[in-house]
Amino acid sequence: MHRLVLAVARLLLTLRHPALIVRFVTKLGYLPNPAAPRTYHELMLWRKTVDRNHLFVTLTDKLAAKDYVRGICPELPQAKTLWSGRDPADIPPELLTANVVIKANHGCAMNIFVSGGRPDRAAVIATARGWLKKRYGRRNGEWAYWPIVPTVLIEERLELSGGAIATDIKVHVCAGAICHVWVEDKQARLSHLFDCDGKPLPGRDPDYPRDDQALPVSDRLVDYVRQAAAIAPRIAGDLDHIRIDFLVTGQCLYAGELTVYSAAGYGTWTNPEIMATIERNWRLDRSDYLRRRHRGIAGLYARALSAWCRADARNCRPATSPRQA
Repeated sequence: MHRLVLAVARLLLTLRHPALIVRFVTKLGYLPNPAAPRTYHELMLWRKTVDRNHLFVTLTDKLAAKDYVRGICPELPQAKTLWSGRDPADIPPELLTANVVIKANHGCAMNIFVSGGRPDRAAVIATARGWLKKRYGRRNGEWAYWPIVPTVLIEERLELSGGAIATDIKVHVCAGAICHVWVEDKQARLSHLFDCDGKPLPGRDPDYPRDDQALPVSDRLVDYVRQAAAIAPRIAGDLDHIRIDFLVTGQCLYAGELTVYSAAGYGTWTNPEIMATIERNWRLDRSDYLRRRHRGIAGLYARALSAWCRADARNCRPATSPRQA
């Protein structure tokens, strides 16, 4: 009976989200099962189409996420928010003469780095107004962006350690278990992968896939990786999967963004064990969807999926990692 329900659910989800299915096949080369996901990419697709955890909206909103992290780790520094609002024309003129970063809270790749009064005020206002008209995430089905009230924010510009250590540290956490740590130096266009103890892992990542883009490993970098690995599970809590990002300065780590849909769900690594570790630790039974009570057809599907999780070794085994939260 459960197999029949999951088969029908697969058909219905495929018919309900044809554009996402086509995009999945085009990018990844196989037809997914969004009803009973096994692979990392199918799990991300399931999150987009099925698991509407309201917390995802908070975590995706750049302003709300800062408050969320502050409530859990008040000791973790954050870039100061100097202004926020819905009309860029209200930005105080003096802020645009400082070194600041202007962002939109409801999407990615919406950043202006202001330095020495450039770009000028007119250009900033025009660009920011364009951001506010966008509804980010529709093409890739990243629904947690959609309910966010679009807002412009201005942050202090941190002096990141690009070219010396790194600029970003990104920790993949599943149900309290660290799967891997992904370090990037966006200034030098280099990166490296680590385990939770700071041991370098083989393989390349989606942003810098070439072998000659490997970031040199230093004692300072490893220390930062270990710090991030110690903090990330606290922020992640019991979420079935989340990516916790940090910014790297010469003095300390700063809180970065919380990423619900890493690389829009299409990221790949040259080392297959990276993805396999996430798949082993991503517990569907820890998802918000399977923790809630459902009625009717949704309840029928939830019971079938829970039974499948219990029966399938890849989804019901306890999360394993060198370090647990």
